[in-house]
Amino acid sequence: MSRQQRDALDAILRSVPRGGTRPTPEEQRSGFAAAITRPAPEGTATRRTVLGGRPALELEPAGVSGPGRLLYLHGGGYVIGSPDTHAGLVGELARRAGLRAVSVDYRLAPEHPFPAAVDDGLAAYRELLATGTDPQDLVMAGDSAGGGLSIATLLAAREAGLPQPAAVVVFSPWADLTLAGGTIRSKEDADPVFTEADIRAYADLYVGAGDRAHPLASPVFADLTGLPPLLVQVGANELLLDDAVRLAGRAGADDVEVTLEVGPGLPHVFQLHYGRLDEADAALDRAARFLTGHLRAGHPDAGRQASSY
Repeated sequence: MSRQQRDALDAILRSVPRGGTRPTPEEQRSGFAAAITRPAPEGTATRRTVLGGRPALELEPAGVSGPGRLLYLHGGGYVIGSPDTHAGLVGELARRAGLRAVSVDYRLAPEHPFPAAVDDGLAAYRELLATGTDPQDLVMAGDSAGGGLSIATLLAAREAGLPQPAAVVVFSPWADLTLAGGTIRSKEDADPVFTEADIRAYADLYVGAGDRAHPLASPVFADLTGLPPLLVQVGANELLLDDAVRLAGRAGADDVEVTLEVGPGLPHVFQLHYGRLDEADAALDRAARFLTGHLRAGHPDAGRQASSY
C-alpha cells in the first residue's frame, strides 16, 4: 500500500492553493494550524508549563517511568507552528520512545527575529539541566526549522560551556538560510509542499538583512565538533534535501556520529503523516530506537544524582 499512500499524500499536498497575495504571518499561522494539527496520542497526558521563560507543552505517554526526557523544537520556518500544532508528532515520538517530552513555544518571527528562537532554545535546555535533568538522560529532536534550531541550540549550549545531551534527531532540517543547496532549485517540481519563494520568504522574515550564513542561523556552516550522536531523516522529494545531506556531511567531517536516512519519493517532514503513511511510522520507530539507544540505561552510575548546571 505504500506507493498508493505516497501518491495519495502527494495529491493532497499539491491541492493546497498557491500563488496570489502572500498571507500575513497571522493568516499563515492559523492556516498552518488548521492544516496539520493532530492531537496527542490516546493515553498521552498533556500539561501546560513554562520552560526557559517560554510557554511549553509537556507530554507524558501512559506507563512511562524513569528519568529520560525529550526536548522538542517544532518546525514552521521560524514564523508559524507551535507545540499545539505538533502535539501529535511529538506525542507519537515520545510514545514510541517511552519518554516524557516537552515542546517549547519559542518566539516567532517577524515579531522576534534571529536570534530570538536560539535564545529560547538555549534557555529551555539550560533550565532542564539546572532543575536536575542529567544530560545523559536528555535527548532532543526537531523538524524543519526546528531541526536547524535543535542543532543551533546545541551549538549555543556548547559555547556556553554546557554539556551535550545523549542524542539528537532532526526531520527535514532547514539548516541553510542562504538557500545555497542545489535541491532548492532542482527539486522544485518534485516538492509538493514548498517553492523556493516560500522558503526565501521565511528567511526574509527571520533573518532580514542579517547574516544568513551565521552558524546559529545556518548550521551547515558551523563547526559541529562535540555534538552528540545525530540522526537526520529527510524525504527525497523536497527542496531541503541538500540541507539534510550537507548537515550530515558536516557532522561526519567534524567527527560527530551521524546517520543519514533519505526516504525515496517522500515529502518534507513526512513523519507528520504517521498512521496514514507506512514510511512515516517506520521512520518514527527508527528515530525512537535511536534516541533510546543512546540514553544511559544500564550505565554503571545510572543511579547517581544529576548534577546542576
